[in-house]
Amino acid sequence: MKLALALSAALFLVTPAFGQTNSEPKPAPAAPAVPAPRDVRYPGVLSLTVDATDLDRKIFWVKESVPVAKPGELILLYPQWIPGNHSASGPMMDYTGIRFTGNGKPLKWVRDPANVYAFRVTVPSGVKQVDVSAQFVTAVEPNQGSTMITPEMLRLNWWIVSLYPAGHFSRQVMIDASVKLPEDWKFGTALETASADGDVVHFKTVGFDTLVDSPLIAGKYLRKYDLDPGGRSRVTFDVMGDTAEMVDAKPEQIETIRNLIKQADKLYGARHYNHYDMLLSVSSKLGGMGLEHQRSSDNGVGSGYFKDWDQHSVSRDLLAHEYTHSWNGKYRRPADLWTPSFNVPMRDSLLWVYEGMTQYWGQVLAVRAGFYTKAEALDVWAMTAATYDYQKGREWRPLTDTTNDPIIASRRPIPWRNWQRSEDYYSEGQLIWLEIDTLIRQKSDGKKSLDDFARAFLGMNDGDWGQLTYTWKDVVDTLNKVQPYDWDTFLRERILDVVPKAPLAGFERGGYKLVYSETPSDYWKAAEKRSKGANLTYSIGLAANKDGDLTSVTWDSPAFKAGLTVAAKILAVNGEAFDADTIRNAVAATKSGKGLELLIKTGETYKTVKIDYAGGTRYPKLERIDGAPTLLDDIFAAK
Repeated sequence: MKLALALSAALFLVTPAFGQTNSEPKPAPAAPAVPAPRDVRYPGVLSLTVDATDLDRKIFWVKESVPVAKPGELILLYPQWIPGNHSASGPMMDYTGIRFTGNGKPLKWVRDPANVYAFRVTVPSGVKQVDVSAQFVTAVEPNQGSTMITPEMLRLNWWIVSLYPAGHFSRQVMIDASVKLPEDWKFGTALETASADGDVVHFKTVGFDTLVDSPLIAGKYLRKYDLDPGGRSRVTFDVMGDTAEMVDAKPEQIETIRNLIKQADKLYGARHYNHYDMLLSVSSKLGGMGLEHQRSSDNGVGSGYFKDWDQHSVSRDLLAHEYTHSWNGKYRRPADLWTPSFNVPMRDSLLWVYEGMTQYWGQVLAVRAGFYTKAEALDVWAMTAATYDYQKGREWRPLTDTTNDPIIASRRPIPWRNWQRSEDYYSEGQLIWLEIDTLIRQKSDGKKSLDDFARAFLGMNDGDWGQLTYTWKDVVDTLNKVQPYDWDTFLRERILDVVPKAPLAGFERGGYKLVYSETPSDYWKAAEKRSKGANLTYSIGLAANKDGDLTSVTWDSPAFKAGLTVAAKILAVNGEAFDADTIRNAVAATKSGKGLELLIKTGETYKTVKIDYAGGTRYPKLERIDGAPTLLDDIFAAK
């Protein structure tokens, strides 16, 4: 009884009395909103100077001046939503040491607590210009991000070093930019040079949107190649490398890249630039890159790109992909993704057009220009087909939802790629556009193709260097003009619905089918040779690097059912020390009845697991369908 009374008393102490009112907070008043951008010219011209000579500490030193018309509050924005990244990826955490001054005196400022990309600066009477000094500190170790500066070269994206005034479309903010480079370095950019004073280069006045869209590369070893000799507008290949030898391309390699320009002209029939700079870094030190711009593209590849040309087929469509974006993504742009400034949120719903169709045309143009042989292209496309043929995540997640991935995941590593899905609008989008191309060819008896759609949808208004937006309806309407069909339903079923089976009908209409062989293709072998690992995705459901670390595990595969994850490391295979050949041979032997046993280390735990599998090795390939029209061959044929 005493215990019951004690419990009752305790409950009384913690239970509110009947009718008692608890504290109930109310939200604090909202912070003053940052003005929405208006399509009106900002008064005056901004000035931006970047000192890029601090190679040892890898720091960009920044000075910027912003004219002001009256005293009061000036709101300056650091770019947040970066085109091509499709997300709020502006690296503001590395824009540091910020000081605002007017007439040489410090000005009060505060970062907006509700919009941390906005700086509110108090401008006193008599101040006609706000001066900004800051530094952008680039990565000095790999875990801090992509390397931007090495002793031999640098990559400068202007959005990382600049502020611009709120309340205006970015195209209505004019800016003069200049850069100080290390002595005797050369540079490449789509910006036009106004003057040069020693190692300081001054560029012509442009809108802030054009500045952001015009990256600069510079290096000790940089060479320029004319990609369109005598053509209608300048197209320059700006190549920098770790050494002088890395920028020396063979004549036949340059001719292949020139073929890309020719094939794109034949496909689109228009140019939406007055000049174009294809920027390329060839380096084992600088971070890799592939980012589109309307008058340039910023590309980064490994150090053997030209020297080992025949071994670099995996990255050979990079230039074609980013060049295609000048038409698809930069000139023609989804209406909900185009924004009036870099601090208005983007919406990525049409990335299956922006990136998916670019993935398609990038690979097709790479074959037409000669980056790939037809056999190599078939091997590349077989790997893409197999990826989606085996993708378990399509059982629950529609393709349209993956267009949100740049915002949801910010391209961070994920544990179960095969189940979670990640930005599949690229390559699954490519397969859908192949379906569309072969269907148009089939229904028109070969009179029409996706080439006609490309010219109608991307190649209009020759010489227009602005941007032209589009909607889902615009895509459907243009397809119907090329070839009448229920394209709206076709696209909705593949883009918006959950579709457990991969969109592989384009291959079968094109004269090929996806099969799995015991023998890997030459392309597959080359990829494994470079990685020195073993890719057994389509047999036991795992891939491992040369050290035995698992780099992927397929959801619901034999490896998955055995409890393996990418946190595991294979130490031994059937009692033998792990290497790539050992596990490949052991998997091959399962077809003759031999078991497969792996010694696994996960953290500090060791265990032996048996893989329940008896199918041998399986590698994807596209096999010719006897008697079927070879539409895929026609698609690959140079124009």
